[in-house]
Amino acid sequence: MNDIKEKETNEEKTVQEDDVPHDKTVRLMSPTRMVVRRFFRSKLSIIGLIMVIGLFIFSFAGPLLYTEWGEIELDESGKTEYSVSETTYTVDGKEYTIRQTTEKSLKDNFLDGPSATHILGTDNEGYDIFVRLMYGGRISLTVSFIAVFLITILGVILGGIAGYFGGAIDNIIMRLCDILICLPGIPILLIISTILDASEIDAKYRIYLLMIYLTFISWPGTARLVRGQILSLREQEYMVAAEAMGYSTSRQIFKHLVPNVMPQLIVSMSLSLGSMILYEATLSYLNLGVKAPYAAWGTMINIISTNQDILQNHLNVWVPAGVCIVIAVLGFNFIGDGLRDALDPKARR
Repeated sequence: MNDIKEKETNEEKTVQEDDVPHDKTVRLMSPTRMVVRRFFRSKLSIIGLIMVIGLFIFSFAGPLLYTEWGEIELDESGKTEYSVSETTYTVDGKEYTIRQTTEKSLKDNFLDGPSATHILGTDNEGYDIFVRLMYGGRISLTVSFIAVFLITILGVILGGIAGYFGGAIDNIIMRLCDILICLPGIPILLIISTILDASEIDAKYRIYLLMIYLTFISWPGTARLVRGQILSLREQEYMVAAEAMGYSTSRQIFKHLVPNVMPQLIVSMSLSLGSMILYEATLSYLNLGVKAPYAAWGTMINIISTNQDILQNHLNVWVPAGVCIVIAVLGFNFIGDGLRDALDPKARR
């Protein structure tokens, strides 16, 4: 009886083993691939990525393809009135006639709507709006990326040091953060802008100097984020093991702690890019950023603050710049939301 049962059991095992394909291997998905897969599953993330990439192509590749007009090139064709005056003189019984031609610029007629020559028309100074939109995108996007990059570096270094060492060092850095957070941003920017106006600094580079100041007062938020994460991570088992193995302090901070904070930093950076673009546009709108004849999205909108006619009757002058700002901010926010969901370890989708 026992022999029959044992034989049946062996037959069942043989059948089960035969049903399983021997050449099939289990492939584990890496964390990076899993994050990328989650990110591209979100439709909003893909839309945000398309919006941001489209703006970069438009701003940086556009001027290379559309070379008919330059950023500071004026179109004065048909915008000049010529008047001829004649004066007659009599000398020794002979009459002499002198004709004088006077050229007068008609600045009131510089505003033009979209045409074959200018895709989006021209502004009140005679600049091509489409071209200035591309060059303005270069300024806005470049300045925002530089500022966010510098803010992240300062925040990681100072926040990492404060969170790892604690004690007096932590108190000093955090009190410095408190002081910088309390500084009034706009009034100080007005003072700095006045100083820059008095100095002979190229108008094109003023905004970069202002963004350096913004970097100086904006890093405390990133530093606090890094410090809070490191305070919880430094007590983990792998950090105790790293200390027992005699790893240097810099290696423990930047090789073991900071990489574990990177997911939160990446999300924070992507969301900060949208905020920084708005900040740059605000500075330019308040005439604190890029000065004419150079363009920025905020500078292009600034014209409506002094000219109500353009605000009401010439939408082609300022609406495109506003649309570009909205697209950039929405795109970076969509990417940030997608990264936040993709990097969430509790997500199961």
